[in-house]
Amino acid sequence: MLDAPDDFDGWRDAARRLAIAGVEPDHVTWQVQGESGDLFGGAPLPPAPERSAFSVPRAFVALAETTILHSDAERFALLYQLLTRLRDQPRLLEDKADPLLRRIDGLAKAVRRDIHKMRAFVRFREVEEDGAARFVAWFEPDHHIVRANAGFFMRRFATMRWSILTPKISIHWDGETLREGPGATRADAPEGDPVEALWKGYYAAIFNPARLKTGAMLSEMPKKYWRNLPEAALIPDLVAGAQAREAAMIARAPRAPAQPAGGKGSAGANSKTAWAAVREEAMACTRCPLHQGATQTVFGEGPLDAPLMFIGEQPGDQEDQAGRPFVGPAGQLLDQALIEAGVDRARAYVTNAVKHFKFEARGKRRIHQTPDAGEVQACRWWLTKELDIVRPRLVVALGATAARAMLGKAVTISRTRGAAIALDHGAEGWVTVHPSYLLRIPDEAKKAEERARFVEDLRVIGERVKALG
Repeated sequence: MLDAPDDFDGWRDAARRLAIAGVEPDHVTWQVQGESGDLFGGAPLPPAPERSAFSVPRAFVALAETTILHSDAERFALLYQLLTRLRDQPRLLEDKADPLLRRIDGLAKAVRRDIHKMRAFVRFREVEEDGAARFVAWFEPDHHIVRANAGFFMRRFATMRWSILTPKISIHWDGETLREGPGATRADAPEGDPVEALWKGYYAAIFNPARLKTGAMLSEMPKKYWRNLPEAALIPDLVAGAQAREAAMIARAPRAPAQPAGGKGSAGANSKTAWAAVREEAMACTRCPLHQGATQTVFGEGPLDAPLMFIGEQPGDQEDQAGRPFVGPAGQLLDQALIEAGVDRARAYVTNAVKHFKFEARGKRRIHQTPDAGEVQACRWWLTKELDIVRPRLVVALGATAARAMLGKAVTISRTRGAAIALDHGAEGWVTVHPSYLLRIPDEAKKAEERARFVEDLRVIGERVKALG
């Protein structure tokens, strides 16, 4: 019998004993204290082994710790089934197509999303308690994440006295000790405080109708959370008036000087103003967790009327420190290859699919890690803005991550390389390898062959840019 719905330690101890004893998954019934039924149908657990005879990858432990927090009643059984399979298939976690692993990954993803939503949408309201201020919030999680999330709020609001009330459990912090209490109801939480009127005024003032994307807003902030947010009461009226406000903003915007007939000309004032505004906003981007470890946002650069745009994967270590794209070894290789291909680097805009450096710290070194699909999607908003402003005739994706960002789906380099692809905004898309791929090839003959092929890709691209005028 597990002590609580999020009792990972209890599940781990029981699962280890059962697995070592050779108990099959379909012979185990998992229950939580207070729920109907008994663990293992009332049978006692096998004795704990004197020495651990069963090891699993660290990645499984991390996955299990997260998945345990899901509300799916089958989570314990699914994890035990995966655990028993790992004994015979130690590399099972690498098989992302495995149905069982995919289901468990889906549960873990839902838990992580719920944890993020709690951190984003908890709103404290001030009440007086024993002559001192206490801040109380109400939240309705989808999963058993409250205990797991407590540390975040203890660190973030270390000097405050606060309480977070939820239907199944409440947590209370007095500045030194965290206490747990029974679940509560919405009626137990305060409805508002004097600060909210100021906050609503500020929110209404900064609301930007030109950036409104209702679908994305509802995806990131579902209406179930609106009752917790004081500013949510303003959203329907702000959305309703967004179109008229956007039209007024456009009417007041400065006009770019007319361009000479027959040529694209230099970027106008509107493009420069728009690019500067988007770049400034990107500097404070928190759309995904990568901003937490990176030094800074690395935005694109180059002529705003460039006919050619290169999209890389993400900034590397040197780019992260310099704040500029393609200044490290891969960027230097790209520059040299462009010279050999006869392509004018000064007439190209260069950027990355992901604007923050993703890495794993190993001592003093920071080792590159490939961004995942969620991180690419989070940053695609910035890339779309760059495409809208620059409006290149031809866009080159350097590597698979950049190709995903450009096309909105995963593709293979071998199938898409060397052929024109029609893009939504009217430009032509091309795919080739990222120059860092060439740097990683150990065999010198193979490296020379692949480098020559890369230069040829760039030569064809350069000729195509000229052909497009």
